[in-house]
Amino acid sequence: MTAGSPQEETLTDRVRSAILDGDFVPNQRLVEADVCEQFGAARAAVRETFKELAGEGLVEILRNKGARVRAISREEAVEITEVRMVLEGLSAAKAAERVTPEQAARLREIVGDMRQAVTANDLDRYSELNAALHAEIRAIAGHRTSAAIIERLGAQVVRHKFRLARQPGRAAISLPQHELIVAAIVARDPEAAQTAMQQHLRSVTKALEAGPT
Repeated sequence: MTAGSPQEETLTDRVRSAILDGDFVPNQRLVEADVCEQFGAARAAVRETFKELAGEGLVEILRNKGARVRAISREEAVEITEVRMVLEGLSAAKAAERVTPEQAARLREIVGDMRQAVTANDLDRYSELNAALHAEIRAIAGHRTSAAIIERLGAQVVRHKFRLARQPGRAAISLPQHELIVAAIVARDPEAAQTAMQQHLRSVTKALEAGPT
């Protein structure tokens, strides 16, 4: 690999993406032979990938039955979001302590694009920008431990987040919450940033609790 070239995508990356993109659905059996053929991989590599994804909570390995995509219940999605509330609050506070003028401008740009997406009722675009904003905040915070846990937990509830993003009026509710988060970070107010992030995720928790199982 040459210096500066992107890291090659692993088999685990590819199967993870297939799960997160919905190519493999909850409770679907992952047949070794089929996955080997689909991804052009050896059985040993596929078994190792299943183990890695089981460790991430995306796959479950059943005794004498092989592997399947793990289904996350609404109750578990709520619990995961409650944990994220604590960790992302910390991330927002750290971001407020460390944000540079250039980073602040990027946050304002993203939230401005989110506002335009709401006006256009472009829910797919809003969802993409929502994820980008949270990722940008984690990057600014520079807190690798919390970021790794947040990303792992977020992957487990991706389908619940996708469904929530399409609830009528949900984007209009979450937009001002994100605007408050960005305003606090840009103002370099860690306490306000933490509070705003936790209030946002508390709102997400309530929306999940009110939604379908």
